[in-house]
Parts: sequence; C-alpha cells; structure tokens
Amino acid sequence: MRVIAELPHPECKITIFSMNQKYIAKFEQGTFEQSYKLAELDLSGGGVNDVFEILDEDFIKTVIERFKNMRNDFTAAYKRHQF
Repeated sequence: MRVIAELPHPECKITIFSMNQKYIAKFEQGTFEQSYKLAELDLSGGGVNDVFEILDEDFIKTVIERFKNMRNDFTAAYKRHQF
C-alpha cells in the first residue's frame, strides 16, 4: 500500500492510498479512523482525480458527523464499564 495523496482539512487527516487496483480514502480524527475503498475499474479513468471529486465537502461533512457519533458511542461504552 502506498500513499498517493494527502488532502488538507482542518478537522481531520485525509490520506489516499493505492493498493491492488483500489484506492483507499482514509480519514483520521484523534484515535478514530474511517476507510472507504474504491475499485479503479468503478471510476471513469481519471485516476486519483476521480477520488478527489467523490470526496467533496458534502461527503466530508458526513464523515465529520460520523466521527462525532463514533466518539459518543465509544464514550458511552467506556462509561458503562468504568475502567
């Protein structure tokens, strides 16, 4: 797996990887991460530029919201067990 791009964003780290004819978009925020895989064959042939188009601001907003939900879920689970 090799890094082919990093997209700057103030709320999370976004890294695009290439591996086995797939692009992997990885979002990181603190200890949480989300990954999305895209087969090269499913794109229109524009390479990583096609991935950039898919990762538009509307999509990134949903990713950020999902991070909030992930954090809330994990915090609730942690509190239930009081480690």
